[in-house]
Amino acid sequence: MAIEICDAGLEMTAPLEMRDLALRLLTYEANVCKASEPAESAILRVYGKLRQSLGEFAGTAAFHSLASRALAMARSEIPSLRATLVSPDGALNGLGQGLGKGLSEFGPEIDLEKDGAGEQWTGDEGIILIARLLGLLLLFLGEALTFRLLRVIWPGATFDDFSFENGRKA
Repeated sequence: MAIEICDAGLEMTAPLEMRDLALRLLTYEANVCKASEPAESAILRVYGKLRQSLGEFAGTAAFHSLASRALAMARSEIPSLRATLVSPDGALNGLGQGLGKGLSEFGPEIDLEKDGAGEQWTGDEGIILIARLLGLLLLFLGEALTFRLLRVIWPGATFDDFSFENGRKA
């Protein structure tokens, strides 16, 4: 009897689809909250909304485990994330400390230096972390439940053009 090992979700780099989805959420959050919350970064707002929603759905300990795993996976791509920690309540501490800015792979969709009226962005490291967290959600919850959750958190965002399983759209 052969044992088949599934390595889904264990890629060394965040899949492009997850990076695109993370970037879409970050762009949406930056555009929606640009004027109302200029001091808080879009990355921390996206993380915070996922934390709150998933904490209600699965509990604080479950979110802490998921976020800690996402952070560990993101560190394999961006070693400077070693300064970042997930506290027992799921809060993210240290993101962006001493890190560079920029979204080199994602082009001109948002200008991190200009958007947000002084808003602090952490660039690639935040995108990778959010992408890894979304990838784990997709792995554990499945496409339908993941996108249902995202639509509840961001009712004004569109996800209709994303497809991850069997060519179906979200």
